[in-house]
Amino acid sequence: METVVQKRRSMWRDPRKRSEALAAYTFIAPYLIITIVFAIGVLIFAMYLSFTDFNMFTWPPQWVGLKNYVDAIVKQDFRRSLVNVAWYVLTVVPAQTVLAILLAVLLNAPMRGRQFFRMLFYAPSVTSSVVISMIFWWLYLKSGFLNLFLTRTLELIGVSFKTVNWLNDPRGLLQLIAQVFGGDIPLKQWYFRGPSITWMAIMFQNIFTTAPTFMVMFLAALQDIPPSLYEAAAIDGANKRQQFWKITLPMLRPIILLVVVLGTIGTFQIFDQVKILTGGGPLKTTLAPVFLIYRDALGTTGPPRMGYAAAMAFLLAAIIFVFTFIQRRVIESGTEQY
Repeated sequence: METVVQKRRSMWRDPRKRSEALAAYTFIAPYLIITIVFAIGVLIFAMYLSFTDFNMFTWPPQWVGLKNYVDAIVKQDFRRSLVNVAWYVLTVVPAQTVLAILLAVLLNAPMRGRQFFRMLFYAPSVTSSVVISMIFWWLYLKSGFLNLFLTRTLELIGVSFKTVNWLNDPRGLLQLIAQVFGGDIPLKQWYFRGPSITWMAIMFQNIFTTAPTFMVMFLAALQDIPPSLYEAAAIDGANKRQQFWKITLPMLRPIILLVVVLGTIGTFQIFDQVKILTGGGPLKTTLAPVFLIYRDALGTTGPPRMGYAAAMAFLLAAIIFVFTFIQRRVIESGTEQY
């Protein structure tokens, strides 16, 4: 320890080394200043606001302690948004991860037009989320292309299809299953109804647009796997399915961890599709935490409540941290050998 301190002192005493160090700090100073002011500073200020009653028009904010956190936990809207986003995470993250792996394996195989298909599959990921949402809005209209396609297709096999109002149907998946067996789940027990039809429609859109991004990451990882592993496995008599389960998937575990973590963070923070397509409806079945934070912070449906919104934001951040930590502990264990 003393040796390190002595080296640092000698560095600052040497004019040449001191000038080099000052030049280095000067070059990184803009980034450090921006980070301190607009990241760390804003985070600390938001933490302070979460303990206050602040509506952006009166100053100074009134200190209320933990009231905002208690209100967020007690009030139904935030809890309902967490249940909605939990269904979203549990559905979208596994689906987009599996789809991304399958697409990557397919497009990594030797085939004609491989580059064209890679570009074709990746196109939705580089398109603006607003544009994609508007396209799906046209598809999901009651008189839109999806209902028309299903009607015409099922007519070919003699089945009559009743058009679905995809963006305004609050019926939940578990409720629909219960109705098949003659039961029903009342509206008061919304937490047992499962994701609504509208929420599942938004899930499909997210899977469609996000899986290609993760596909590119898996493609890069697949190309780093030594071909000699597959050659040795083939000599030992392993077929393609066995090679996939015994070689490909284990070698992809570090990337699977990254994709699952990024997917979880992204799905917890869903906002664009809810804001553009549903506004949290129908019957709050697509209400998401980030949209709720946006709504209460800016006061789109009432007076602005910046402190309450900040409290919800920090609660959401804590939940995301816990989920990410658990995923890392579960998936990362054993990846060191790869």
